[in-house]
Amino acid sequence: MSALDTIAGARTAAGISCGEDRHPFPDEAPAGFAPDAANRGSMIWIPGGSFVMGSNKFYREERPARRESVGGFWIDPHPVTNDEFGAFALATGYLTTAERQPDPAMYPDADPSLLVPGSSVFTKPDGPVGLSDYRAWWAYVPGANWRHPEGAESGIADRCDHPVVHVSFEDVTAYAAWAGKALPTEAEWEFAARGGLDDATYAWGEEFAPGGQPMAKTWRGRFPWENLADDGYETTTPVGSFPANGYGLYDMIGNVWEWTISPYGLPRAATDKPSCCRSSESTDHAAARVVKGGSHLCAPNYCLRYRPAARQSQTPDTSTTHIGFRCILRAPKTHFAPASR
Repeated sequence: MSALDTIAGARTAAGISCGEDRHPFPDEAPAGFAPDAANRGSMIWIPGGSFVMGSNKFYREERPARRESVGGFWIDPHPVTNDEFGAFALATGYLTTAERQPDPAMYPDADPSLLVPGSSVFTKPDGPVGLSDYRAWWAYVPGANWRHPEGAESGIADRCDHPVVHVSFEDVTAYAAWAGKALPTEAEWEFAARGGLDDATYAWGEEFAPGGQPMAKTWRGRFPWENLADDGYETTTPVGSFPANGYGLYDMIGNVWEWTISPYGLPRAATDKPSCCRSSESTDHAAARVVKGGSHLCAPNYCLRYRPAARQSQTPDTSTTHIGFRCILRAPKTHFAPASR
């Protein structure tokens, strides 16, 4: 039994679920160290290679399509879940960006009433709205964080196997360091997302829903006011609810956007349509990081970013209801093939 299993058992014995506030037990892993640090566990080996990165067919920030190469690495088979992030928070006492009091010096023009712990939450309008202003469906909600995705009165007791959300770049790099892993580069992430299909539009081929089968958690209905939720979930779904790609990876497309370590480059032109998935416009591209994969908010009537080539910038201090992450382990430079898997 691994240390993570031991912690999970201790939580269960104590009556603690992934959705409840909790503090470290005195006999658990010391702050800053993960149980089974750098244990590959269920991670999947990606052999690396050359591939066509980006696309000339869709949005300007994806251009140009070009050939890139990556080395081999292991990658999590699905985004980090609430339960997995909860093990980190439990072992270390870590507070996410959304759980901390904002520093007024960092937001000199902000409304003082908004300088309270919270995060950006998607709020479905009652009816059709113009699609030119994201503020019609995004709001800063005090008390919203990874434990309370829609606000203080919400919880995740029934979402332990859903991707963790409301995590900033600082939060995800802290988790990766604790786990003895790393965030992928944009190229590593895109290579893995393609699942061995070079230059395909989607992670599974050229047809969005082959045979009528949904292949990823995306918006179904007319964004942002009509959510059919015909899979039973208004927001995220449990990881692995849709078919894996050719490498056996789940949710590389849809469900939640995923942080990468890569700084954002090639800023979008001012004439580009803003993404439905953005909670704010990032103007500081020097600080912004690339997020990939699209989310449950990506809609065919507004944006087509549920593709491996799709990308957008996100400021490091941003956390929202639709951004998560997964980790990788890079092979040593002298390592030509995995010892297992």
